[in-house]
Amino acid sequence: MESAVLKENAPVPSQARPRRRPRLRAAAIAAVVLLGGTACTGSPGPDPSSTTPATRQGAPVTFRFGTGADPAGLDPALVADTESYRVTRQVLEGLVTNDPVNGAPAPSLATSWKELGDGLSYRFKLRGGVTFQDGTPFDAQAVCTNFERWYTLPKSTRGDGSGTMFKQVFREFSDQPKDSIYGGCTVDGPLGVTLRLKMPLTGFLQALTLPAFAISSPAALEKGTANTLNQTFYGNKVSKYALHPVGTGPFMFTSSAPGTVTMTANPKYWGEKGQIHTLIFATYDEPETRLAALEEGTLDGFDPVTPANFDKLVKAGKQVLQRDPFSVMYVGINQAVPVMKDLKVREAIAAGIDKTTLVNDFFIAGTAATGQFIPPKLSGFNNAVPGIPFDPVKAKELLKSSSYKGQEIKFYYPTNVTRTYLPTPEKVYAEIARELTAIGFNIKPVPIAWNDGYVKAVTSPGDHALSLMGWNGSYADPDNFVGPLFGAPNGELGLQDPQLVSKITRARSLPNGPDRTAAYDAINKLIAATVPAVPIALPISAIALSDTVAGYPLSPVLNEVFNHVTLTPPAK
Repeated sequence: MESAVLKENAPVPSQARPRRRPRLRAAAIAAVVLLGGTACTGSPGPDPSSTTPATRQGAPVTFRFGTGADPAGLDPALVADTESYRVTRQVLEGLVTNDPVNGAPAPSLATSWKELGDGLSYRFKLRGGVTFQDGTPFDAQAVCTNFERWYTLPKSTRGDGSGTMFKQVFREFSDQPKDSIYGGCTVDGPLGVTLRLKMPLTGFLQALTLPAFAISSPAALEKGTANTLNQTFYGNKVSKYALHPVGTGPFMFTSSAPGTVTMTANPKYWGEKGQIHTLIFATYDEPETRLAALEEGTLDGFDPVTPANFDKLVKAGKQVLQRDPFSVMYVGINQAVPVMKDLKVREAIAAGIDKTTLVNDFFIAGTAATGQFIPPKLSGFNNAVPGIPFDPVKAKELLKSSSYKGQEIKFYYPTNVTRTYLPTPEKVYAEIARELTAIGFNIKPVPIAWNDGYVKAVTSPGDHALSLMGWNGSYADPDNFVGPLFGAPNGELGLQDPQLVSKITRARSLPNGPDRTAAYDAINKLIAATVPAVPIALPISAIALSDTVAGYPLSPVLNEVFNHVTLTPPAK
């Protein structure tokens, strides 16, 4: 899964300006994000009338950025992968965004908000004078149209919904109202809206920073029959709207072709327009081709950098920027496969994987092995939960005393892709498979190209006993890490653990403080004891940039919008 800091009130920057490094040294600049208070009672924003859009100067600039995979679709409500969000973040905006300095929820299409009713509703004041890219006005009714659309998504559109952020945050849709915490959306005048919840959600404002909750033009949703998946985009079933999203963002979607998405600057954007006129995201399956394209000037930057390319970039004196780790790479265990229900089998898998070797050999330096799914700088990380240590002798003993009798274990892994949390998936798979074979497992490799539906294959019910996956954190709350994976039954893990679900449901509604931290401590302990999946690493990810780039809005939650890219002046 995708589509991921510091302890509360630690003032640190989350953006960094790249600098030219001396040869053979990487001046890698880490971006970090602050945990803001999640139960914000009011957050003032700039007065709409005081917003003065920046004027673009100089000749039109085309910026080409290389990526490691194609997007799955461009309707953010129905996707959860970073490459889709990389595009939609440029085109669409939500009510709130991440503050670039402290990571807390900050004004975007809403200029201020107020918590009401002990966290059961939030009233937002909306930004005036904003239009969608199709010329229709942005207003309160547009906000409610989007929220009601997400709540009422039909099964034919969403499937079981487990891959949508709406379900991961609000738990269910309108066809199961008793299990959903979404309470409705009310228009309070042209520029006022109230969102209601059925129970408090401490990370609600943080969750609204997710790209999935960006506001689309209602007219474009209707014109594009957004709930009817009758088109194809990079091999995925999508709607007409997902072929041409329309929002209020700094860039307008222009076109897509195999391996390429093109956008142009929005001339009527309400905020900072920036220097880039044409923005192109180009897919390069192989790390070497991305590197070559940057070196020859075909690309102005790319993401992600692999460990092998990191050294080459440093030696060539290229700019390399590192993000603060805010993702987890893990091995998924599917308990719908009968033998995986045996705890001893799952413990043997965990004890048989040498995380240190994996981290040292296949990830960027600074990546840490982990025994937990919550990053250590988030509240809720439990120092007393180191996870099951690597011990092949113990692993063999566990396997011998288990119900496993040599059955074939299908191990799914992605090919032809580089992810921020998994830079070299084939090599990581090969090492883990070798280690598990050495302790007695009969491993059957099942490689699937990322663009041929890998994510769907491993997140849907199926015969995948093991899978390589990762989770990019999207906002600074522990629920964003444990909730999507373990907070409800899903096809990826085949998990039926009412106790774990109950603990997560309770923890996400507790106010910030010792009780909430203790609740997530207990969740970490339960996950470590029951081994529904094996966390491997908290990866460092990095991007490479050409010397034409003077500043880049680096973000650990990948909120990197290209109107904030600054370019060096051309030589005179």
